[in-house]
Amino acid sequence: MPQALITGPTSGLGRGFADSLARRGFDLVLVSRDRERLTTTADELTAQYSITCEVLPADLAERADVDRVAERLADPTRPISALVNNAGFGLRESFLDVSVDDEQRVLDLMVSSVMRLTHAVLPGMVERDRGMVINVSSMAGWFPGGTYSAAKAWVTTFSESLSVGLRDSGVRVVAVCPGFVRTEFHDRAGMNMSQTPDWMWLDVPTVVDRAFRDLAAGSPVSVAGPQYPVFARMLQHGPRTLARRFAGARYRLSRRSD
Repeated sequence: MPQALITGPTSGLGRGFADSLARRGFDLVLVSRDRERLTTTADELTAQYSITCEVLPADLAERADVDRVAERLADPTRPISALVNNAGFGLRESFLDVSVDDEQRVLDLMVSSVMRLTHAVLPGMVERDRGMVINVSSMAGWFPGGTYSAAKAWVTTFSESLSVGLRDSGVRVVAVCPGFVRTEFHDRAGMNMSQTPDWMWLDVPTVVDRAFRDLAAGSPVSVAGPQYPVFARMLQHGPRTLARRFAGARYRLSRRSD
């Protein structure tokens, strides 16, 4: 059976991708800091889909742990056919209110580890002329929103550039750029999202299913939901002053929600 490695697979989009890949017949390698949740997730997936799950506890903000996961990805005797770079976290406070160490962890986890893990897996995929890399980015990458938005902007551009470079191969790369998704993400970051309208929320299956459709179609960027593609085009191609105004309004709304 083909194997897929997923970072941050215990909840939210990571779990959604794990379920979807398991249904497609992939054995899974699951990577997360929380060994207990990781083991529970592996047991659930194994029981539900009759697949094999390898558990690989790692903190991807730590270079030594990233290197261990990269070594697994590059192992030619156990080839990985799909990589999902999903692990990430958000910071509730503004840049000046957060320690520089926390800001650095954002970049280490959502930029450096994505680059290093992708660099480890691609040579084998290219040699076999097949494979997929799914990088979970965000629409936040298209408007000013601190280090998190800057990191996601990098993920999207990185994925697009790889997609161009690999277009004549059997390897596909996509940046998944959702809007608001009902997961644990905001709660774990301590963000009050009660003022966000219901129409702006997406569910996990909607985002995951669209990602696989776009991947199959060769699209380097995936934006799910009927409400977000137009919004994404406005942020990408409209005046940057519009994006800055939107970011300012969102910041003021979050402050009133505290």
